[in-house]
Amino acid sequence: MSTRQTRTVTCLGLAQTLAWASSYYLPAMLATSMARDLGISTPLVFAGFSLALLVSAVLGPLAGKAIDRYGGRLILMLNSLVFALGLTALALAQGPVGMFVAWSILGVAMAAGLYEAAFATLVHLYGQRSRGAITGITLMAGFASTIGWPLSAWLELEWGWRSACLTWAGLHLFLGLPLYSLLSKTPALKASDNTDSATHAPVMLAAATSADTDNTTRSAVLLAVTFAITWFISTGMAAHLPRLLQTEGVPLATALLLAALVGPAQVAGRLLEYGLLRQVHPVISARVAGALHSVGALTFLLLGVPAGAVFTLLHGAGNGVLTIAKGTLPLVLFGPKDYGLRQGILMVPARFAQALSPYLFGLAIDRYGAGALWFSAALGGIGFAALMRLPGPSQQTPQAAA
Repeated sequence: MSTRQTRTVTCLGLAQTLAWASSYYLPAMLATSMARDLGISTPLVFAGFSLALLVSAVLGPLAGKAIDRYGGRLILMLNSLVFALGLTALALAQGPVGMFVAWSILGVAMAAGLYEAAFATLVHLYGQRSRGAITGITLMAGFASTIGWPLSAWLELEWGWRSACLTWAGLHLFLGLPLYSLLSKTPALKASDNTDSATHAPVMLAAATSADTDNTTRSAVLLAVTFAITWFISTGMAAHLPRLLQTEGVPLATALLLAALVGPAQVAGRLLEYGLLRQVHPVISARVAGALHSVGALTFLLLGVPAGAVFTLLHGAGNGVLTIAKGTLPLVLFGPKDYGLRQGILMVPARFAQALSPYLFGLAIDRYGAGALWFSAALGGIGFAALMRLPGPSQQTPQAAA
């Protein structure tokens, strides 16, 4: 990785850590205090968060298209201002209406400020050579919850949830914005490289024959299904994992300890992807990762409490690698042309699945206890089957597999 690319990864990785910590991981620590102060129920606060996810789903393709056209630097700099505006609006909310407006603004920021935007920025700059950089960003941002949860909790305890939101808003202005300003304005690829990428794209690109168009559509549908299932499971586990473990008889302290293993396992999976699996085709590494949640869930269901650590470690490792696959699979299957727009479209079902997951998975746990894992294991199996139907290395052109 060149010095220029290392600087880009560092800036994006730090900024992504801030973005995730101040949006996706925010309500877990502040929702209870927010609800009490606003005179509403805690589920209503999470409904506001679900609204943000829905807004991000609708606007994601537009954000990706803008990055394809203008590059990520300007879009991400402007988005830092939107994050700051949304968090300030949340801090100033006096009731449910103000809260929902604030979450809507944060949804706009999430559409153009989380992984999809960062991945599109890298592909705009480095084309097919973005795989290592994508992994590097996810390695850094994998600590967003590790940093965000304690910091939000400490700020809320010392100064209240409103001050916590204002602090995060300030960080977007005085940390996120300067970091994004350091990004390159123009792609590092030579013009000939861009021409080559556009002309010699993978066989699935929708530029050639009707058969190739059918392959493109089929692969896109399979990826959309995979991403939707992956993020439904991931969000459900993030919201309910400690309670899920307790329903199987795991004591509270042990459940919290086991749930805490997910974060390190995600980072370990990404380190494995960056090292050993870096020499493996992304489709192959994604298939391995796609099976891990189901294997871990079935092990826990069959063996009970003694297999709790196995389950959380396998789930975390698989989720960590699949986060990278979200960026690398569209690149290797379809090429860099129109990457941001395609990425935004592919993630629309996943964002809707994320919005529904905490509620639906919570209902399943209320009704079936740990038996809800049969449901998530089956979903994981469907996602694995979709990955197995994607074109492998032998079915792609040399340019696609590069």
